[in-house]
Amino acid sequence: MKIAIFNENLLGIVQGNIIIDVSNAVEWKPSNPGESFQRLIENFDVLKGRIEDAIATSTSFPLSSVKLHSPVPSTKKIWAAPVNYKNHQIEMNKMFNNAPRTIEDLALFLKSPESLSGPTDPIILPFKDRRTDHEAELGYIVGKKAKNVKAEDAKSYIFGYFALLDISIRGNEERTWRKSFDTFTPIGPWIVTADEIEDPNDLKMTLWVNDEIRQDGSTRHLIYDCYKCFEVACNNMTLNAGDIIATGTPEGVGPIEHGDKVKIEIEQIGGFEVDVCHAVEKIEC
Repeated sequence: MKIAIFNENLLGIVQGNIIIDVSNAVEWKPSNPGESFQRLIENFDVLKGRIEDAIATSTSFPLSSVKLHSPVPSTKKIWAAPVNYKNHQIEMNKMFNNAPRTIEDLALFLKSPESLSGPTDPIILPFKDRRTDHEAELGYIVGKKAKNVKAEDAKSYIFGYFALLDISIRGNEERTWRKSFDTFTPIGPWIVTADEIEDPNDLKMTLWVNDEIRQDGSTRHLIYDCYKCFEVACNNMTLNAGDIIATGTPEGVGPIEHGDKVKIEIEQIGGFEVDVCHAVEKIEC
């Protein structure tokens, strides 16, 4: 099932080239999508049947005619994986000599929940004179409360997957600061529920800047796979339904500038394209 939020914060199910409004099936409140979404994932085992029953009789729209929002309206935590691909470590050391260690030593770091944005929202660059890079990643959302869950048991705790961009300012500040500006975690275009992804640790991932392929990798090269990232996160603190985990980026990261278009595509999930703008110039994208 592909779960999306669209137009005036309606709940939609994407099937092919259409999106079906199933808001009424789950008592979805467009005025409070955050609370509604939390209730949806916490009670999905019950609500899934209602959604499936409603699909045949609910209003549908061409997908191309709607505006998609972040499929996660809000979150309390975003855990992110640093240096989780060996070839990314190699390229960072060639460019900046700043990646002596991988996730095996670094564990995870937190990004601000306020950095979350959607698949049609522009990336806003806060500085004109700082290099800011794209990082293509597979992200997922936690489906239920978890603490000290082992990697081999993590699959049943994951609600679904989406494409994610981890936008990163280069510099000497802590990762959390450099990666937590508003609009620095675009996700989407929808959530693909975990039951539809047979193996999240073997998905092809591609990123373009304008028409140039910059990143062309696969999650099969993760150092800590999706489930190991989950284990590390919930060994540190309790994970709750609605928390997000970003699994790290493969090689090919590079700078983005005002006027660029960044597109990400992940096998079995889908993709989205966003504009890049300079905040200091106050120019509309």
